[in-house]
Amino acid sequence: MGEDNNNKSVLRADLLRVRAALTAEQQAVAERAIAERALELEELAGARTVAGYVSIGSEPGTRALLEVLRGRGEHVLLPVLLGDNDLDWAVYGGPEGLERSARGLYQPAGPRLGVDAVTEADVVLLPGLAVDGRGMRLGRGGGSYDRVLGRLEAAGAGAALMMLLYGHEVLGRVPAEAHDRPVDAVVTPEGVTRFPRGGGSG
Repeated sequence: MGEDNNNKSVLRADLLRVRAALTAEQQAVAERAIAERALELEELAGARTVAGYVSIGSEPGTRALLEVLRGRGEHVLLPVLLGDNDLDWAVYGGPEGLERSARGLYQPAGPRLGVDAVTEADVVLLPGLAVDGRGMRLGRGGGSYDRVLGRLEAAGAGAALMMLLYGHEVLGRVPAEAHDRPVDAVVTPEGVTRFPRGGGSG
């Protein structure tokens, strides 16, 4: 497991360097394309509640997508980072309703709904740095979304799990551990790739 953790750290550093080299124009073009591709998904078309997140820095942009979802009446939940790295949730009311947290993340200023609110979502958009052909996700290493995924599994929630990434971040294989759970699909500027449920880490 130690070797896997080391491999993850090296891979994260490499991927973050590539992201940091992207120009503002490249990021803006990718954000628009990701929103267009994501909005073609039947899961999002039929969703009543979507759990998303506000991208920061050179992350693949989510703001355009969040605005369209909100504008067409979908209930959009955004995470609120707690002191122990767990995630509470609040309703997205538009960019003017966001506040910057102490850790630099953007979150809604409205009432907190509790950590279990995510289990009501039909679609959960997961941040991360990469995904592989099995649907195994490489996160940033903080463990926040491992807790979310565990909570969804424990609740028997049937939410579709989606990642938003740049095309070069869909890899042949990423290091995975027994507790890691596969996602259902990844959306990149180039299109959508779906993964079979139960991709596993073996």
